[in-house]
Amino acid sequence: MRTLRAHELLAPVLRELAAGLEPAAVTDVLIGNAVGGGGNVARLALLEAGLPVSVPGLTVDRQCGSGLDAIVLAAGLVAGGGNPLYLAGGVESTSTAPLRAHRNDDGGPEFYPRAQFVPEKFGDPDMGVAAETVARKYGISRDRQDAFALCSHRRALAAAEAGYFDGELVPLTAGTRTVAVDDGPRRGLGSAVMARFPAAFVDGGTVTAGNSCFDADAASAVVITSLQRARDLGMPDGLLVLGTGTAGVEPEVLGIGAASAARDVLAVAGVTAEELDLVEFNEAFASQTLASLDELGIDAGRVNLDGGALALGHAYGASGAVLVTRLLAQARRNGTPGSLALAMISIAGGMGTAALLRYERFQPPLPQL
Repeated sequence: MRTLRAHELLAPVLRELAAGLEPAAVTDVLIGNAVGGGGNVARLALLEAGLPVSVPGLTVDRQCGSGLDAIVLAAGLVAGGGNPLYLAGGVESTSTAPLRAHRNDDGGPEFYPRAQFVPEKFGDPDMGVAAETVARKYGISRDRQDAFALCSHRRALAAAEAGYFDGELVPLTAGTRTVAVDDGPRRGLGSAVMARFPAAFVDGGTVTAGNSCFDADAASAVVITSLQRARDLGMPDGLLVLGTGTAGVEPEVLGIGAASAARDVLAVAGVTAEELDLVEFNEAFASQTLASLDELGIDAGRVNLDGGALALGHAYGASGAVLVTRLLAQARRNGTPGSLALAMISIAGGMGTAALLRYERFQPPLPQL
């Protein structure tokens, strides 16, 4: 997919979502994007998807949290009343992301690898360096990181073989090739292979390429509307939004931002970690995932049941939306109304966003024949 631009990744997903709706009835399209070229990729993609020109679009940037924050924003707008209907999610094409440059005094370009997230007095650490800081501060060993990453790959492979991803994926055409499956999970990984990876970001550190995510290209989106309108549209089931929140933490340990946000959301809802049935956490690095779960008292074995970003890749602005897509698919598979689900993601600059959801069926079951 390295030749597809962000709107070309997103348009087929929006088209698939809109196929079951009256496209002109879509109130707005809210899309997260982190490293695009500016403009408004939401509007560009929705028109590419064939939605009518009467449908507006809004692009949201909270870096890695953008996709989940777009969904959170849409849910908040629905709570305002009026039974609106939104398409919300995220997209990222890391492969075609534009080069970035400041303009020098002489007018020439000075290229830089990433945007500044916080003032220099806070250190503004790179993601890998911050992951090392989290590992050291929260006592996350190399062995735990490697074991968690290996589990992610094995779970993703098992889920793919079981066909769990089939109902979530939209095939994309790039040139003469159609891409219908993810190729991130690695069969050849084992404990011995994981142990051979050297430290990737800090000399003598524990964070390696093996227990860190890889950059990915992806788009993900969902329909957000009121319960009444969902029923009127004949939607069979979905996730009810019970609570959402975003929190800030020290930028040097940005990877635990999700834990801070999730703790607040759970406290407001009066829900304990033990009561959660499904949890999806964006696995940017094994160290920050494990540290955040430890802080929340959530056993790592209960999280990301079909693998996560360590195996499937991290598509920045899309990843938060992928979490919600995964939770709905898992809830449908389990088929238990009332199941509580938590989506959470840590964000550059020292932030995190979390959403507490509950699976419910909207239509009465058809009578047995």
